[in-house]
Amino acid sequence: MKVKVELDEVQIDRIIEMAWEDRTPFDAILLQFGLKEQQVITLMRRELKPSSFKLWRARVQGRKTKHSKSRSETVDRFKCSRQRNISNNKVSKR
Repeated sequence: MKVKVELDEVQIDRIIEMAWEDRTPFDAILLQFGLKEQQVITLMRRELKPSSFKLWRARVQGRKTKHSKSRSETVDRFKCSRQRNISNNKVSKR
């Protein structure tokens, strides 16, 4: 039984942002939005240009930090400490 999750534009933007972040595991997206890894992949394929999707998939496939079970115990946060605050896919002004 498949559960269809209705997402608005802001939520889709946030999921794309989280999917691109190296330290944000798919489990965090599941907890926050109810989308499993395969659903995130489908969303990314639908929302991104084909070339951007290929770059994202290549980046994610070998990344241990995207999967909570295979990430190191020393990784305990979702984003890099040097990353700027982001809201609605625009870098916030300081």
